[in-house]
Amino acid sequence: MSSMHNLDATDARLLLALSDNPRATGLDLAQRLGLSRNTVQARLAGLESRGALRPFDTRVQAAALGYPLTAFITTQVNQHMLNGVGDALGEIPEVIEVHGLTGATDLLVRVVARDPDDLYRISALVLAIPGVERTSIALSMHEMVNYRATPLLHRRVVG
Repeated sequence: MSSMHNLDATDARLLLALSDNPRATGLDLAQRLGLSRNTVQARLAGLESRGALRPFDTRVQAAALGYPLTAFITTQVNQHMLNGVGDALGEIPEVIEVHGLTGATDLLVRVVARDPDDLYRISALVLAIPGVERTSIALSMHEMVNYRATPLLHRRVVG
């Protein structure tokens, strides 16, 4: 998270250029941005090492893999077992994201499923994890705003 605070306007311009053309080479980016190829490569390496770039697999749509349903499972957890619950959730392939929350719910677990029966199976796996005390499921009907960072990058470029 803190890596975003380290991005300067040049990093933001570089990421915007990559957003426009994810297959651009270092040379293409250098020419487009008026930077040296070595500068582009060094900045990209720095962004990767600081965790400012998400892994490539976040661009893959689960529906294309046969998982058209997305659901959010709010989860209450025994606090003494929170780390173990997180590890166990990471072992379920259909769990694609987990967020720790404040308030009455401890975790927000984003899952994908093939159909309602598959979602039922996955929710049973989550509930069976030692330390999980209670769950509630909300089925995503439609993703209204896709994950995006471009507006924030534009803000960084402008200042």
